[in-house]
Amino acid sequence: MKKAATVLWCSLLFFLHSYAQDTYSEKRKQMVESQLITRGIKDKATLNAMRTVERHQLVPGTQTRYAYEDRPLPIGYGQTISQPYIVAYMTETIRPEAGMKILEIGTGSGYQAAILAEIVDRVYTVEIVDSLGRRAQKKLRDLGYKNIHVKLGDGYFGWEEHAPFDAIIVTAATEYIPPPLMEQLKEDGKMVIPVGAPFTAQYLMLVKKKNGKIKTQKLLPVRFVPFTRSD
Repeated sequence: MKKAATVLWCSLLFFLHSYAQDTYSEKRKQMVESQLITRGIKDKATLNAMRTVERHQLVPGTQTRYAYEDRPLPIGYGQTISQPYIVAYMTETIRPEAGMKILEIGTGSGYQAAILAEIVDRVYTVEIVDSLGRRAQKKLRDLGYKNIHVKLGDGYFGWEEHAPFDAIIVTAATEYIPPPLMEQLKEDGKMVIPVGAPFTAQYLMLVKKKNGKIKTQKLLPVRFVPFTRSD
């Protein structure tokens, strides 16, 4: 009798898990269609990655039900996970492709790193909040990402030992573009970074390195949490 009850219980759990996975898969599909494609996101690699990465696995449990909504979500320690459109926009902007090595500053939930890891060969990501970095590292490992490398530290200095990078994504607003990041950007590389002082207008900027010179382009107004530095 107990064995039959155990089998029945396991079958029920399997059914509920499968149902939940199908539900989240459908929500991701709807997210891509209604939040990304309708707003002009066209890059196929980016769209495929957004359809694939299980965003609900990378947010706190209290936020799971909101994982695919069109808004940022709190992830603790005063930090947020950006709304899906901004993640897709920043990803598309750097034109990621197979063979690339990307640096991300601000691991946060690990979602942006996971999106990049679906496309490029290697992702190096730096998080200054120790607890966030360790949590993201564990979740990404549990989800099977072996091409994401997490470092705990001040992202201002990038990750010099693995430079130069084909592209850099910064997920926190800084008042100016950190010189070490410009130095670690590969020739013909791209960086996308929100720039602006706290409580003032912020703009997402595209930074390009050509012939050793830096050119910047203002893309769109945004609102990111401030770039955190070590004491």
